[in-house]
Amino acid sequence: MAADGERALVPAQRRQQILQAVRAGTAHVAELARVFDVSEMTVRRDLRALARDGKLERVHGGAVDTVPERPFEEIALKGQAVKNRIGAAAAALVADGQTVMIDIGTTTLQVARHLRGRDVTVVTTSLAVYDELRNDPDVELVLSGGLVRRNYLSLVGVLAEDSLKQLNVDIAFIGTSGVAEDLSVWDTTMVEVPIKRAMIAAAAEVVLLADAEKFSMPGAVRICGADSLHHIVTDADIPATRRAAIEDAGIEVTIA
Repeated sequence: MAADGERALVPAQRRQQILQAVRAGTAHVAELARVFDVSEMTVRRDLRALARDGKLERVHGGAVDTVPERPFEEIALKGQAVKNRIGAAAAALVADGQTVMIDIGTTTLQVARHLRGRDVTVVTTSLAVYDELRNDPDVELVLSGGLVRRNYLSLVGVLAEDSLKQLNVDIAFIGTSGVAEDLSVWDTTMVEVPIKRAMIAAAAEVVLLADAEKFSMPGAVRICGADSLHHIVTDADIPATRRAAIEDAGIEVTIA
């Protein structure tokens, strides 16, 4: 195992990111070691420290979070007006006849709401998006297979990943837990990251939906770099520390 990853973060930082990585359920030692590029011994030591602090519970081969993930319905209530503006601005980027992928999340759900009645095809792993559009005769709706994550109304796992790899779409709308200074996109839920990466790979254009708070929030697992993004839709001016990365990557920005 490379030592560079172990030098990249001090133990407290790495433990915080490991804690974020197990929020959605069980996280296995081998998987955490691969993601954070550290030895399994280092991961076990970090998990023991977190368990001593009462932040997670050790189980055979890994750990589970002691604080349950907030349900989708609860998260959806926060910042509804901002999410609605972002969703409307994002939906305006879609032309009639196009095929789009919509990621999970409470902001991406607003894109679906603003696509109602449109002559478009929507591919999604979000059961909330499916529920929003299932009775709309104008929208061609494609739902991936996969394992149901009931708490967050999403489809994950190898079946979902494989189905997305069979497709080419015009636009993918991607959500995030946080955006770093170099505009790399991060998520706190490890199991969702392969799905987001498959959507990015399938799309001719990738649109990141991120409210202003996301530019000061961390994540546990890297989804992609700035070079994978074509457009960002947000609700306020992007911090000056990110503007150079935006210009270098040639990313368009829409402020809703």
